[in-house]
Amino acid sequence: MNLALRHWKEAATVILAARTRLKTATDCLKSRENPSPPDFTKSDLSPKPVFDYDVLLLKRSVKSGFMPNAYVFPGGLVDPSDFSNDWLETFKSFRHWPNFGLGFVKQAPETRPPIFATDRQKLGSLIPSAVALRICAVRETFEESGILLVVPKKEENNIAHCLNHPGDNNVATSPTRLNELLDERELARWRSLVNENPFNFIRMCGELDCMPNIWAMHEWGNWLTPRGLETSRRYDTAFFICCLEDIPRTIQDEKEIVHFKWSTPSEVMQSFQARQLFLALPQIYELGRMSRFPQLQDLHSFARMRAQEGCERFLAVRLDSSDSRVFLLPGDELYPENADFSGEKGVILRTEKGFEQLQQESSALHRLVFFDLYTVTVQVSITPKYKHLSPIGGLSQPSSSRHKSQL
Repeated sequence: MNLALRHWKEAATVILAARTRLKTATDCLKSRENPSPPDFTKSDLSPKPVFDYDVLLLKRSVKSGFMPNAYVFPGGLVDPSDFSNDWLETFKSFRHWPNFGLGFVKQAPETRPPIFATDRQKLGSLIPSAVALRICAVRETFEESGILLVVPKKEENNIAHCLNHPGDNNVATSPTRLNELLDERELARWRSLVNENPFNFIRMCGELDCMPNIWAMHEWGNWLTPRGLETSRRYDTAFFICCLEDIPRTIQDEKEIVHFKWSTPSEVMQSFQARQLFLALPQIYELGRMSRFPQLQDLHSFARMRAQEGCERFLAVRLDSSDSRVFLLPGDELYPENADFSGEKGVILRTEKGFEQLQQESSALHRLVFFDLYTVTVQVSITPKYKHLSPIGGLSQPSSSRHKSQL
């Protein structure tokens, strides 16, 4: 862990997408010939989405100290156990590989988000950030949902073959198949032990002769909690994405998580617009990105190849206008040059201008505009960095009835 952090707590999350049905070749061709993903800023979303996968969202408890009642991707705080050198024994077959077989990204070191770039050896850990953050996401996913993203040690040779011959094995180019290592009773026992003490996750992997499947998780993004939310807690969160061939057995923990939901990205946003569930800013943005891929295989292929490029650190800066609340992201024309990435101050900007005037006066747009907690438009006119994609739904004008802010 990075104990030098004063204003941020490090965390990791994973976006889980799982296939729901296998389409025929004709169905796939039709969807490719007529790619019309939903526009999340419009009210007439298609009632019959073309997605062949669902994404997992977990509802946080009303008693949660961070984002109560919000639906979020599985994940949580980094624990010292995630950086424990005891993992060296678990991954001993991959210690000679860069980042234990994850390889290096092309992004220049000086532009890498600190959560990935921090030299952990100086902090006493031989586990690289890229590995430990994935371990954290796997552990937290197990604690919160009962989904165990591990791979048996006996598959080490297959993994090594994929690393040596990346284009020579369907395993690497297809979504991941999970292994059922435990029956429900043993799964519940280990889950309870890991919840009591995260170091038990290392012990569990040793006794079950398995490894956290870090290779199935692809770097997707990095979000920092902005100022101006109804919370004093702030997190520096690494986002990963993992595509699965089937929806796994899922059980909420009844503590922090009170409900889970497997739904297509468009169904989630329809429910959000209908005020049936609440989403935080990163979930709105990332679901919009995913919606460019109705087919799971396309999402998996894109995520796998794009991860080699690295990612941009997103710290939203709040701007209160006369009729809306705007969250500016890097690259937006109004994004402050001196944005506080230290987490020490984090000012809130204000203007007497309204939504339409702000939009007309800005040529470079990268922002989310909220008219109330459930009415949001995503505006992106810039080219995303590191070969990423912008979310669907940019530049749509909300109706005049929405101009009156209810925030």
